[in-house]
Amino acid sequence: MFDSFGAWPDLQGEIATMSVAETVTRDTADRRLKRLMRSRLVQFAGLAALPASLVFAQAARDKSNPVETETGIPVKSAIVSEKCGTCHTADAKGNLSRISWVRTTPEGWAQVIKRMVALNGLSISPAESRAVIRALSTTHGLAPEESKPVMYLTEHRNINETNIPNETIRQSCASCHAFAQPLSWRRSKAEWGLLTNLHVAMYSQADAQYRRPVEDPTQPAVPAGGKKPLPVEVALDYMNKTAPLITPEWAKWDARVQSAKLGGKWLVNAMLPGKGLYAGEMIVTPAAGEDDYMTSITLKSLKDGTTLTRKGKGLVYTGYSWRGTSSSGPEGSRADAPEDHETRETMWFAPDRKSAQGRWFWGDYKEFGFDVKLTRAAAEPTIAAVWPYALKAGSRGTTLKLIGDAFPAGLKPADIDLGKGVVVSKIVSASPTEAVLTVDVAADAAIGAHDVGLGGSVLAAGLPVYKKVDYLKVVPDTSLARLGGSEKHTPGYSQFDAIGYDNGLDGKPYTVDDVALGPVDVSWKMEEFQTVYYDDDVNYVGKLSDNALFTPAIDGPNPERKWGRNNYGEVWVVATAKSEKDALGKPLTAKSFMIVTVPAYKRWDQPEVAK
Repeated sequence: MFDSFGAWPDLQGEIATMSVAETVTRDTADRRLKRLMRSRLVQFAGLAALPASLVFAQAARDKSNPVETETGIPVKSAIVSEKCGTCHTADAKGNLSRISWVRTTPEGWAQVIKRMVALNGLSISPAESRAVIRALSTTHGLAPEESKPVMYLTEHRNINETNIPNETIRQSCASCHAFAQPLSWRRSKAEWGLLTNLHVAMYSQADAQYRRPVEDPTQPAVPAGGKKPLPVEVALDYMNKTAPLITPEWAKWDARVQSAKLGGKWLVNAMLPGKGLYAGEMIVTPAAGEDDYMTSITLKSLKDGTTLTRKGKGLVYTGYSWRGTSSSGPEGSRADAPEDHETRETMWFAPDRKSAQGRWFWGDYKEFGFDVKLTRAAAEPTIAAVWPYALKAGSRGTTLKLIGDAFPAGLKPADIDLGKGVVVSKIVSASPTEAVLTVDVAADAAIGAHDVGLGGSVLAAGLPVYKKVDYLKVVPDTSLARLGGSEKHTPGYSQFDAIGYDNGLDGKPYTVDDVALGPVDVSWKMEEFQTVYYDDDVNYVGKLSDNALFTPAIDGPNPERKWGRNNYGEVWVVATAKSEKDALGKPLTAKSFMIVTVPAYKRWDQPEVAK
């Protein structure tokens, strides 16, 4: 039962006593699972009078159950064979049934293990579980090129997915979970078919979703006398083409994968929404096991100069995929303060081991986090960040800081290249890790993100140059906050930023050449989003701070609201620039749509694998 989805909602009550952490006997689990499966299968096969053994035999003979014909990936790990081989039979080539025809992320394998414990009676210790996840992530994982497009799922980013090809596939694969969930897996054709069968058996709504007609203009017209394919057939065809078991990317990476060897100094560029840019270093020290590391992190806010120091640990899966934790000390009470919380780290290391990117996040809903870029320190100069975010064309005598490592002694203006029209007139101060410059920007300087060069080191597109702030954009442009604050439910916050943009060379807003200039100084407020007249959501949903941190109201009926409604609602979050104006001389404004809803009463199976 290798599905990659969350907990099975209709089975939760029945298996409530089968904790993920506890060990149950296989006979007990099998009897319970067969009873549950039989009760569900009768909805589709009319087999209410049959014993469980005949129900399963009937399912096995069903022509809709595909037979495996592809070459599998052998399982070479002794711990995987020991813990999984009791149920997953081995063949002469070293394949384990089902397992050898699936690849996924560490989180995907962790979900599988938890499900096997809960439903199939797998007895496995935490240490054994970690060993199995590591082994399978190495031999049955994803290549870096396959993982990177769906990293937002393991980074817990709240985004609008733009990678769903059409409405038919949205209905089949993304009505109940993120589309990144199936795209985080690679399966044989038979396994993709078995996955859909499993959904029909386990989820009462799946069969209807798979069969419901969809108005989708992207799908080809049905010829006269022809039959329109079911949404599930369209989805299966897409997944078989897009996410097959064996891909060129995996074949290449499987030959290359090795210990990551990440020990040393890494330069950190970390943007924290609401607080701005941080720069510093992460010292990575190899620990006892291969690809286990200890970390020491120092970050300095380029906005206000405050310093964060953190200690942590991490491990690497599949030669590139980092999962870790770090903290500054005991837990504190400030929701948005990284120094008060342990952060979880998800990072993607480039195959050349010279750079990485990812997110360090915290919060009950993973709503807070640094957007992180790492650059490996080397003997030659390395630039990790610049401050301020951008320079205005025509400005003179502007102070610019370069943050990095191994800057040479005796630095001269001629050593630094900031692109066409930007000239370094003076080196104010210089150390191995920071250079303070005075720069002049010509009125006709090239508009766009300039490279910043020092010797052989280049920070690509690191310094935006602009003529004016043409418009604002509030990010995120849509958000979801959750009521909380009672004893049982913690609030789900939302943090906003207002980013300024230059229209770019074409002079038109919202096109690909627009230049992002970083956060702009604005004032914040909330406005009513008119979905229900006279409900005054803006007065009840919560409060927005001066730095755009939204704190939701407490959950539960509110006697001050009409009909004693809960404090949920929909509002606009509005930013108004303090100094930037439009063509009519009015302050620039922008807004974001926010839904404030009830707490997440049910938490789906989203295991972490950092510990």
